[in-house]
Amino acid sequence: MKKKIAILGSTGSIGKTTINIIKKNPKDFEIVLLTTNKNLNEIYNQIRVLKVKNIIISNFSCYLKAKDKLKNKKIKIFNKLSQINNIVKNKIDYTICAISGLDGLQPTLDSIKFSKRIAIANKESIICAWNLIKKHLKKYKTEFIPVDSEHFSIWSATNNEAYKINKIYITASGGPFLNLPLKKFNKINPNSAVNHPRWKMGKKISVDSATMMNKVFEVIEAQRIFNLDIKKFEILIHPKSYLHAIIKFDNGLIKMILHDTDMKIPIFNSIYIGSNKGIKTNKINIDNLNKLNLTLPSIKKFPSLKILNKVTNKISLYETVLISANDELVKFFLNGEIKFKDINKYLNKIINLKQFRYCKSQKPHDIKQIYDLIEEVRLKTKYLCIK
Repeated sequence: MKKKIAILGSTGSIGKTTINIIKKNPKDFEIVLLTTNKNLNEIYNQIRVLKVKNIIISNFSCYLKAKDKLKNKKIKIFNKLSQINNIVKNKIDYTICAISGLDGLQPTLDSIKFSKRIAIANKESIICAWNLIKKHLKKYKTEFIPVDSEHFSIWSATNNEAYKINKIYITASGGPFLNLPLKKFNKINPNSAVNHPRWKMGKKISVDSATMMNKVFEVIEAQRIFNLDIKKFEILIHPKSYLHAIIKFDNGLIKMILHDTDMKIPIFNSIYIGSNKGIKTNKINIDNLNKLNLTLPSIKKFPSLKILNKVTNKISLYETVLISANDELVKFFLNGEIKFKDINKYLNKIINLKQFRYCKSQKPHDIKQIYDLIEEVRLKTKYLCIK
């Protein structure tokens, strides 16, 4: 029997990687739903190749264009992700949530209701609303798998492991400025910041990699998912991006998870979990094994890492302030409105404002509270940074 699958954010890099896996194994799957914001050409191609009957297009003008173009096709087109309930009547086998940023929060919660298994590639949702996600997972009896390469590596190494975890090392490539002299950081421009040496990613996540805020977020995400003391996590620089996680257990054993720099590996394994299905990958690279080159990150180059000292084990609205402010600051940098080093400077200023001090002690109780805070932080960030 074919697995029924939904891909939220099908036109992004994670979505397209998922589709490439499905295209190579068409007899195994039936795609029930694809979604995009406004990438019409890509989703038209996906509809044609995969014969999908249900799509959601979030951007209203693009939705109207698609309705007109596909009016003679037997395809149901919706505009709102909340309309998922009109599409899916019974639980489907697998949903991957790959809508980027905080826009993916509501769709992630909605998709849990109709999924037997959900793979979440949206770290912002987990960081800001893990308590709400966990509640939904329990209520709807939905299995959860993380698909970020580091988190999937930790999950696969610790799943069914009886021994307690002593330490977890998450690796980071170091981004495009790992070897750039500190004195040249003032001259960093958006074009150089989005030129990641290892991964092909969107502009926003590429800048987060350049500042290493992505690793700040990944440590917080891992703490939420695995419910460990945040002090048990440490970041190591590993430019080859071949080693993704190191886990030390209390019994003295150490597990290291290595795989090619390719998101198809965690995604493939999240889809085929419990199966003996294989995937074609490169041969083991002995040179990479002999030259892992693990080092500690430079706090002078990457001062954003100090933010982890302010994060606690308890989920709070503080993380929403952190993510929302960073989103805005990265946008300002990409638009040429602030400098690269201003991202960290303003970020620390905003998260320490008296206005948001209450957030550290308050747990999010619903989506509306989170979205209201996001808007408040965005307005404050713009007011402080853009004169």
